[in-house]
Amino acid sequence: MLIAKRTKENNIAEHVIYMFQIEDLIRANNFDLDTIIHTLIEPQLKDPALVEEYRNWYAGLIKQMKAEGILKKGHNSDLNEILMELLLLHNTLLNILHQPKYLELFEKALPALKDFQKKSNASNINLVEVGFNALYSKLILKLKGQAFSQATDEAFAQISEMLGFLALYYKKMRNGELNFANN
Repeated sequence: MLIAKRTKENNIAEHVIYMFQIEDLIRANNFDLDTIIHTLIEPQLKDPALVEEYRNWYAGLIKQMKAEGILKKGHNSDLNEILMELLLLHNTLLNILHQPKYLELFEKALPALKDFQKKSNASNINLVEVGFNALYSKLILKLKGQAFSQATDEAFAQISEMLGFLALYYKKMRNGELNFANN
């Protein structure tokens, strides 16, 4: 909850990946709020008021995920809205603003994005979301001790750099610092 708030304000790319992880954590615990609180939250937090805040936050997410029917896969509507905003910003940077640095980063990441899209059988998912899925997959595989070739690491780095730049522009946009007429 605290990490989600901080990342949403400071780095939307980290927020998206963090929330992918939270959704999977909820699924892995069979949407059981008590299990999540007793095994994950209480051992880390000694403040009962903070534990209660986390309980309410997880309860809200569980309720939302159940109501939206994303029990096995998919993302909640709040996260999908962020992903859509990022896709719109991506398209704006490429097609309207012709932002040179972003265009360069996207072109460098494009082969890796297409490769991951093909390997994950995700032809129906836009390339921005494919990038987030790739970075989330890397996180999961690293947690499992997976080693990567230099080429794979470079591909992940290219995707990460592109999404990092997109996140920077997203923050500027959300803070009203982005002038679409003069960028």
